[in-house]
Amino acid sequence: MNNNCGNCCNNCRGQLCASKVPIFENLNNEELLEVVKTINHKEYSKGDVIFTEGNVANTLYFVNEGNIKLYKYTKDGKEQILHVLTEGEFFGELDLIKPSKYGFNSKAIVNSKICTLTKDEMKDIIMRKPEIGIKVLETMGERVAKVENLVQNLATNDVDSRLAYLLIDLMEKYGELIEKNISIKLPLSREDMASFIGVTRETISRKLKKFEYEKLIKIIGTKNLIILDEEGLKDYI
Repeated sequence: MNNNCGNCCNNCRGQLCASKVPIFENLNNEELLEVVKTINHKEYSKGDVIFTEGNVANTLYFVNEGNIKLYKYTKDGKEQILHVLTEGEFFGELDLIKPSKYGFNSKAIVNSKICTLTKDEMKDIIMRKPEIGIKVLETMGERVAKVENLVQNLATNDVDSRLAYLLIDLMEKYGELIEKNISIKLPLSREDMASFIGVTRETISRKLKKFEYEKLIKIIGTKNLIILDEEGLKDYI
């Protein structure tokens, strides 16, 4: 589904979708309206591929609803997740100077609504508001640093440490304080968690049970988890 957006639309639940995106946070309402007028919308079902590595990079994507994973394949064909994105985050960073290709794959983890801007549309916005370009570069830099940390984590740390790193990352991004503990509605399946830290699904399940036995976490079904001892998890990292 692909709809052009006027002032607001059903896809945005009556909101200006651009207002959800931190790189546009300093725009006033009139400027937001101008951005929104150029935005298109697409809906993806769980498991739909948005683009693959090597595709021409001519579109910037913003997550309006849902969760998107960015990933590559290792030399032996295994999926390695790089990032998991949620509402307000963007992906498909463009080289605005020269033609480029996407260096990773993207897929909807759940049913998702995505807003898009073409390379030319984004270039026009940045020409009018250079600070947006700076924020895009800052976000790209943060992601590069995060991937470097992930690579180092996979190469040098044991499974317990890698899982603790992932849980802390998910806690910081998706955690919600309930009473004295932090509850996480997990955006990742056990398979995706395994892909993220380079182990099997069985290993993830076994290590989660170990952390639960140590009273670091409490597992609630397959999609919810409570952090009982944040400092204890950090001791593994």
